[in-house]
Amino acid sequence: MDFIAIGDTTVDEFIRLKDAHINCNLNHEDCTISMKWGDKIPYDFSVLVPGVGNAANAAVAAKRLGLSAGFVSNVGKDRYGDDILAMFAREGVDTKYIRVNDGIPTNHHYVLWYEAERTILIRHEAYPYSIPEGFEAPPWLYLSSTGENTEAFHTELAAWLGEHPETKFAFQPGTYQIKMGKEKLRELYAATEIFACNKEEAQTILETGETDMKTLLEMMRAQGPKTVLITDGTNGAYAFDGMAMLKVPMYPDPKPAYDRTGAGDAMSATFVTAIAQGYSLHDALLWGPVNSMSVVREIGAQKGLLTRDALLKYLADAPSSYAVTPL
Repeated sequence: MDFIAIGDTTVDEFIRLKDAHINCNLNHEDCTISMKWGDKIPYDFSVLVPGVGNAANAAVAAKRLGLSAGFVSNVGKDRYGDDILAMFAREGVDTKYIRVNDGIPTNHHYVLWYEAERTILIRHEAYPYSIPEGFEAPPWLYLSSTGENTEAFHTELAAWLGEHPETKFAFQPGTYQIKMGKEKLRELYAATEIFACNKEEAQTILETGETDMKTLLEMMRAQGPKTVLITDGTNGAYAFDGMAMLKVPMYPDPKPAYDRTGAGDAMSATFVTAIAQGYSLHDALLWGPVNSMSVVREIGAQKGLLTRDALLKYLADAPSSYAVTPL
């Protein structure tokens, strides 16, 4: 396999809210969602989406873009676990490294979806993560969100990477990996070929209030990764490989976003996939926002993921204003 992703997977249950209130500060930050307490609240509809999660989304993105892809993860021996395995089989993602656990349920998250944004109620089950027996070193390994009981696994993975320099490592940390702190994951950061996160996550990881993107890119790269990708919402995305420091805007789309779930995953996974296929930093940065734009048109993190041909068509049709420039 060209590309193997590692991380938790889940079923996302989307609940489309009809009546809610959003409260933000003057900078439209630190927003909260509120609903009536102790009441019955009608909703529009719900949708169950199996086989998602940061790493799962990356595996599907890589496969649709032309890489042979596999997935290291865990599910329960239950209906949702069966649904997830069936979904990956349909996508052509190899499931031989997915462990089916008897007695531990499949992860099930609830997505409170209002307008184009969402708040996700998450629960990561305590799965027994380890390097699978007979694991064959791929050209690219992509790690993202796992549960909070996986510190020992991250130490094991860092040691494995040290023994397999032929494998390039991409790291898009999830919530609990960010909470672990950069010191506990120092060996992983040092082994990272491509590191991806958003601006707020970078500030949390670095324990800084720094807002200058050039400085954040330099600070993050100083932790060990060879190439750093940082996204900043509607401001676009930025990359630094020690030589070139580049920025790209959002891909222009006249349609408003329908559901922003998975936009960051699409950006990160597409960027890594482009690099894995031999594209330059410049071209990889162009690829990412196209898939993000497509994902937010649909419900869930995977439905809108593009094939390579479809993505290249969007690039061919892009306006001249969509361009990578030096930062």
